Order: sequence, then structure tokens, then C-alpha cells
Amino acid sequence: MAEKKPVLLVVEDDKGLQAQLKWAYDDFEVVPALDREGAIAALRTHEPAVVTLDLGLPPDPDGTSEGFAVLEAIMELKPDTKVIVASGHGARESALRAIECGAYDFYQKPVDIEALGLIVRRAFALHEIEEDNRRLSERVSEEKTVLGNLITGAPEMAKVARTIERVANTNVSVMLLGASGTGKELLARGVHDSSERRNGPFIAINCAAIPENLLESELFGHEKGAFTGAVKTTEGKIESAHGGTLFLDEVGDIPLPLQVKLLRFLQERKIERIGGRKEISVDTRVVCATHQDLESMIGAGLFREDLFYRLAEIVVRIPTLAERPGDAVLLAKAFLKRYAGEFNPQVKSLGPDALAAIDSWSWPGNVRELENRIKRAVIMCDGKMIGAGDLDLQENAEDRDDVLNLKAAREQADRRVIRHALARSEGNISSTAKMLGISRPTLYDLLKQYDLSA
Repeated sequence: MAEKKPVLLVVEDDKGLQAQLKWAYDDFEVVPALDREGAIAALRTHEPAVVTLDLGLPPDPDGTSEGFAVLEAIMELKPDTKVIVASGHGARESALRAIECGAYDFYQKPVDIEALGLIVRRAFALHEIEEDNRRLSERVSEEKTVLGNLITGAPEMAKVARTIERVANTNVSVMLLGASGTGKELLARGVHDSSERRNGPFIAINCAAIPENLLESELFGHEKGAFTGAVKTTEGKIESAHGGTLFLDEVGDIPLPLQVKLLRFLQERKIERIGGRKEISVDTRVVCATHQDLESMIGAGLFREDLFYRLAEIVVRIPTLAERPGDAVLLAKAFLKRYAGEFNPQVKSLGPDALAAIDSWSWPGNVRELENRIKRAVIMCDGKMIGAGDLDLQENAEDRDDVLNLKAAREQADRRVIRHALARSEGNISSTAKMLGISRPTLYDLLKQYDLSA
């Protein structure tokens, strides 16, 4: 199958010159047009990479310059197309005006086919580069978001997302283990949204935030008159999540007596409200999370081992933000865009010092700390660009690497720096290579060597 040729639209009222150009450019699909009407029709039916346009087309009856009318139509319909305008002797000012209006270049009549050919092929090469960059940007943009709302470019989080997508359509209980602020509830919602239960309710409860004497009622509900103040029958969170997902955050804080009742629900899929005598069947999927070491708590007699294995049918360990090189910058840009629109529209970007500070900070509070710092900086910033001072970050000079093998340390440093640069340039290979001070081929080699994606 022959390779499809790029389209060259020739807008020229001289049929002889049209034929000459068509013969000269056999590596293009040359589409001729004699006037504005023909040019616009060709723009609607073809995807020209390059247009050669004679500015000296006969004017409309009302005196409007036909050549500039075509240029205006091209800029409106196909703004990425490279337009090369033709001008006669003494019409240089018109050519310069056309370039101001968006034309790529100009040539002077009478036409030198060879010279015009060089301009056309250069314009086409530039168009191809820009198209490649646009496709790359779209691909990078897609790859930075997983599970619908999770922004990441880190392989560590991509692995977490793949695990969640794999188990989402099962009914197994999922336990999310990670430090505070790593996005456990967002991932729990990802489990729900990726499952067949997505149209059912998603109910979240923080077990550490509710007093021990109220937690049982919150989870299992109560009948009217079950205790003082129980003035009406109330469903618990487990029952409210019927047909959907119940997210138990900080599950390690559930008291031992209540753990027994929760275990029975997980085994039987039935509950009894406080003060009730009737068992209620419930179809609720459980996802839980904690930052505590449950296995140590089991050894200390603070958490039931049988409950642990019921809750931890699938265990997903969530990396900290410091373990996701490059993600801090990606998330910072996303938070800036969100909060600038809400609180301070004049703020447009993060300054180089802010980006460097974000890269070097260890983020003990993880994504929650980053979000809070960006939100505060947006509100307090007086200019268009957020600086390191606005974030209240001091450079983290501590070397967190404890690798003693030189080769391993060098590879680790290379990976981290490349991923930081990719995040700052939003995946643009040319910008990343320039930032790193290396050539594009070298960067491609390193990406392949370290199994990194742009």
C-alpha cells in the first residue's frame, strides 16, 4: 500500500503556473484552487499541511483583497497550516503584512520553482514537528491521569492504579496501606468507580474521627428507642452502602468489641441494628485504609487477626509523594490551576525557584501538605508567579540516598533527575533534553535504558 502523500494546496489563478507546481512537487498531493471559493472548498475537504497563496488574486467586486480573504479563511479554518504567500515586484509590504496576519513565509514572483520548493519542504518539516509535539502532548496528558482523577507520571503509582483496576470488578475486600495524605480515599473511590458498583453509593467513614461509643451506631444503625436520644430508626453506613462500596478509613482505630461485630458482617453479609432483633442482608463491598502497622497491632493484641485477613484479601501499598519523583511538580501545577481560578486569577505559574523547592522538599505531609501549601501560596501571592518564598519552603539539603554502590547511586540519581525534568516540561522531549543539557537521542537512550516513559 502506497504511503499517503501530504497535501499541498496551491491557490493560484494562473493555470499554467498551477500545472508547473503540480509537476514540480510530485512528493505532495497537489490540490489546485483558482479563487477564494475554490480554496475554502479545498480546505473543507482536505487537510493541507502547506498552502501556497497568490496575494494578487483578482479582487472581489466590492474591492476586497481576495488574497487576504483567503489567508483569513485559512487562519480561521486551519490555523496550524503553513501558508506561503506570493508577492509580485513592489509588493513586499503586502507580504510582510500577510506574515503579521499568520503566514509562514513569502516568495517573490516570477517563481523560482527550486527556491519555492525549498520553502515548501521546510514548511512541511516544521508542520510535521509541530504535529508530533501536539500528539506527544496529548499522549502525555492522557498518561498523567489514571483511575479518572489520579494525577501521576510515576511508575510506582501507575502500578497501584493497574492493581486497583484489576481487582475492581471482583467483590474482594481491599486494604489500602499508606502514610497520611497519600490519597487513600481517592484510590478507594477509584476502586468503586472502576467496578460494576459504580452506580451504587460510595459511603466513607473515618473510624478515628468518631467517638468509640458512637461508632457502632454509625456503622450498624439503630432502632427507635434503642438508647437515650434514639428518637427514630436510623440506617448505619454499612446498610446505606448497600449495592455500593463502604470505605473504612483508619480501620486500625476500630475498638476490639466492635471488631467482632464487623467480622461477623464480613462473614455472613448480614447485620443487626442496635436494639434490633432482625437480621438484615446487605450487599456492600468493603474497602479500608490505615497508616498503622496492623500486623504489629495484632501481635500486641489490639487488632484481631481473623478480621485482618477478612479485610486484607487484596493489599495495596501506596508510595509516599517523596517516592514518586516528578509527581510533586505535576500535582503542584494541577492545584495551582484549580485554586488560581477559585481564589486569585492573576496567578499563572510557578517560578523556577518554586519548582526547585518543590522538587527538593521531602513532603512529610504528602499530597495533602502539597495541596495546602499551593492553596495558601495562591491566596497570598501578589504577582503572576509563585516563588519559593510564597510556598514557605527551604531547600532540603539532606541527601536521602543511602545507596553505597556508585553505579546504583548514579542510576538512581539519573532516574530521579530525568523524571523531574519530564514533569517540569510536561513530557516535551525537546524541552526535557535542553533542561538536562543533553541531546534528544541521548535522552531517548536513557529513557529506554531506565524503562521510563515520556
